[in-house]
Amino acid sequence: MIDFYEVIGLVAAFITTASFLPQVFKTYKTKDTSGLSLTMYTTFFVGIVLWLIYGIHLKSLPMILANSITAISSLFLVIMKLKYK
Repeated sequence: MIDFYEVIGLVAAFITTASFLPQVFKTYKTKDTSGLSLTMYTTFFVGIVLWLIYGIHLKSLPMILANSITAISSLFLVIMKLKYK
């Protein structure tokens, strides 16, 4: 049986990750990165990777899933920002 707090973590992981994806899709579709801060997304990516490492250490499925998807998404935005300056 899955722990109640694990369910809370999974719901939180889904909501926060899902909230990030529209920016990724919009940027991919329009190729417009003028409103994106390279410094912010680079720093955000590093922070997410550190959260991912921490989640792996704790063996926390919600942290691993959410931070994996968000790390890939934020890296994608950084790459697009550099490509479409």
